[in-house]
Amino acid sequence: MRAGARAILRILRARRSVRALKPDPVPRELIVEVLDAARWAPSAHNAQPWRFVVITSDAVKQELATKMAEAWRQDLASDGVPEQQIKELTEASVRRFTSAPVLVLACLTMEGMHSYPDERRREAEHIMAVQSVAAAIQNMLLAAHALGLGACWFCAPLFCPDVVRSVLKLPGDLEPQALIALGFPAEEPRPPPRKPLSEVVRWERWEEGS
Repeated sequence: MRAGARAILRILRARRSVRALKPDPVPRELIVEVLDAARWAPSAHNAQPWRFVVITSDAVKQELATKMAEAWRQDLASDGVPEQQIKELTEASVRRFTSAPVLVLACLTMEGMHSYPDERRREAEHIMAVQSVAAAIQNMLLAAHALGLGACWFCAPLFCPDVVRSVLKLPGDLEPQALIALGFPAEEPRPPPRKPLSEVVRWERWEEGS
């Protein structure tokens, strides 16, 4: 196996979700490298239906985190979660997002995707765009790790898209999908458990023992 291939496989296996980040600023050139990796991901129709918003302002991070936490508070209260637990969860969420030196909002756009008259194919096309954005995010996470950065993928914007749109003044065609926190790692996470291939792979047909 070529050395380059081995290096790629090492990066794939060594990447971890890093939630604790140092407050040190991230050089702009590293942020650009991470974003550039995203645009080389595969996408349906090569439409590249991803758009990214980079957030480094403390004031914007604070406003976004606080308003997302308030939306989450309402959901938790509706679920009957005790007030003290709601307080702990939402305060931790605000700290997590405001302490990250960089937040990258990944959005989806249907620009360039195919248009169909029926709901079945429109839904499939939208899922294809979601998958494309997810591939771009994975590229970002791998690039961040390769560059010595820590990163973590958070799906909070999916639960309060209107809040995110309002705070960041997003164009109407952008659908918030995820926040990626970036910075220099302040922890070394343990390897996450992974299911063995025998549990997740079947050859030819999905039959037990195949």
